Amino acid sequence: MKPIRICLTFILLCNTSFMATASEYTKTKYPIVLVHGLFGFDDVFGIDYFYRIPNSLSKDGAKVFIAAVSAANSSEVRGEQLLTQVEDILALTGAAKVNLIGHSHGSPTSRYVASVRPELVASVTSVGGVNWGTPVADLLRDSLPENSIPESVLASVGNSLAGLIELLSGNSELPQSAIASLDSLSTPGSLAFNNAYPEGIPETYCGQGDIYANNGVAYFSWSGARPFTNVFDPVDGPLSIVSLLFSEPNDGLVSSCSSHLGYVIKDNYKMNHLDEVNQTLGIHHIFETDPITLYRKHANRLKKMGM
Repeated sequence: MKPIRICLTFILLCNTSFMATASEYTKTKYPIVLVHGLFGFDDVFGIDYFYRIPNSLSKDGAKVFIAAVSAANSSEVRGEQLLTQVEDILALTGAAKVNLIGHSHGSPTSRYVASVRPELVASVTSVGGVNWGTPVADLLRDSLPENSIPESVLASVGNSLAGLIELLSGNSELPQSAIASLDSLSTPGSLAFNNAYPEGIPETYCGQGDIYANNGVAYFSWSGARPFTNVFDPVDGPLSIVSLLFSEPNDGLVSSCSSHLGYVIKDNYKMNHLDEVNQTLGIHHIFETDPITLYRKHANRLKKMGM
């Protein structure tokens, strides 16, 4: 079993004099845990889901962990898996809390942990998070009646894909349920989740929330709003087509407003849903901030806030 992958900066193995001169720009007080979205992974064939981001954070002081949760399952099931890993990380590092950064479905997954065990979480950051649902999931759910043949076909295909991803990433023991993930990411499923775990959610759709929720956890979010960003990126075309389902700014899979959680840093970067994690292999809009830079700045923000 490979529950977590640890990306500790190499300077931790060096002598004290070297550490004194090394950059500590991203050295947060608490470990950073990166949480992938639907059909995500920690790494496959040595390629990070959060492409080149863990190394960039760790080389300047951060202790970075990459969570391994089900590629496809409900927010609650993934959340329980993440909670177990958070407890392991705290035991390993001796830290009191963690900073969770979740992309897409990784956002409600992280929010679950912060809601049920807030004493273990310093902050939750949503990156292109599905916090209010997505019409992509709504369309699929509406076209697949429960217990129908089309639903069974989608479940079989989705579970097989998720299983293959987990096999390639070394997490084949994790349970998969494409239909559970679809229900969680739909608008009704997301709203029900928000009612059960409301911390960080703005009072109104597309609203700006407070940094600190009543559970003492700090909440942040950012997202893109440009489905097509680079002609050389093979995923931009499909994302642009899917974006036609939306009637508002979106990153190709999630609307800018749905991504809002806590303090909204920005919701209209020239990025699509995969640019937000520096995929495909770092190809992004040439006139937009490098995605890696956003994570580095945020780590520095958390550091300055004592987290």
